[in-house]
Amino acid sequence: MSFQNLIKWSNTSFKDLPWRKNRTIYRTFISEIMLQQTTVGTVINRFEKFIKRFPNFDSLASSSENDLLMAWKGLGYYRRAKNLRLAAIYIRESYQGNLPKNYEKIKLIPGVGEYTASALLGIGFNQSFLAIDANLERVLSRVYQLNSFQGKDLKLEIKSLFETRKILALKNFSGREVNESLMDLGREVCQANKVQCDKCLIRNYCQAYKSKTIFNYPKKFKKHKKKYDLDLVRFVVRKKNKILGYRKDEQSWLSGQLELPTYILNTNDKNLKQYPRWIGSKFSKDTKLKIIPSLITKYKIKNFVLEIDYNDFNIIKGDSFSKHFKFYNLGLVKNEFSSISLKIFKDL
Repeated sequence: MSFQNLIKWSNTSFKDLPWRKNRTIYRTFISEIMLQQTTVGTVINRFEKFIKRFPNFDSLASSSENDLLMAWKGLGYYRRAKNLRLAAIYIRESYQGNLPKNYEKIKLIPGVGEYTASALLGIGFNQSFLAIDANLERVLSRVYQLNSFQGKDLKLEIKSLFETRKILALKNFSGREVNESLMDLGREVCQANKVQCDKCLIRNYCQAYKSKTIFNYPKKFKKHKKKYDLDLVRFVVRKKNKILGYRKDEQSWLSGQLELPTYILNTNDKNLKQYPRWIGSKFSKDTKLKIIPSLITKYKIKNFVLEIDYNDFNIIKGDSFSKHFKFYNLGLVKNEFSSISLKIFKDL
């Protein structure tokens, strides 16, 4: 068992991931941004379609923000898409559409931080850089029994040990193969709450495996994440083939998407400002409201859906929030609405 066997397993088992076929630095760039805070399965289903729509930095830089957001739909965290467009514009204007191979220069690109810069150099350009994501943190902390706490401290320890050749001091080091094989191992075999050590090709090197302390690593601070209940009322107002909605702003969840008029009915989070509070009359017990559950970040949401006639539109007309509402042709912009809105349409 060796790191070379691990690399061979990775190259064989995951060679068909779309961003590993027909490699270009552009395809690597897109995949790295897409894969942040998103599962591999989600990206697989959208990667080639996105590349076909935007095949290079120039086409991405020339796109409208709205077109890009629509192509990004389903990948979440829409600020990444906006930063991707800004990055493409910067690369076109500063480097004639060619990504630089210098760490400091890459970090100046909008939306590119330490991880992405290291991934582009290590995976994209095959240089001696570690792209330290959650998988690498977990695997390397177990293999070498690293005692720093997960997060910034652990990343710094791994980076320091790597740069001083105290870990991963391999002959013929390939940044691409090492990064991808460790990521694959962490994703498929050495998971946070489930391990398959019998399938691990480097278990003979793993100090946590030998000491039977796998789940002690990486070390974590105890967090007490508070969960909140959130009751929202979402109004469905039709006008022939049009429907009332508004576009979410930069400070909102799912910024850039269309949303049905939405108000907070009740929540135990007093600081929530994503939606305005409903200050209209209370709904009577006879008012038939459909309830559709959903989850987002730390909120458990009950979406109370109320379909009202256009003639009763004044029930939500007149407050400062309603000035953002307008009627949209649903046939033309349906895919621009948020996922919960689409679920509501389906249930109506």
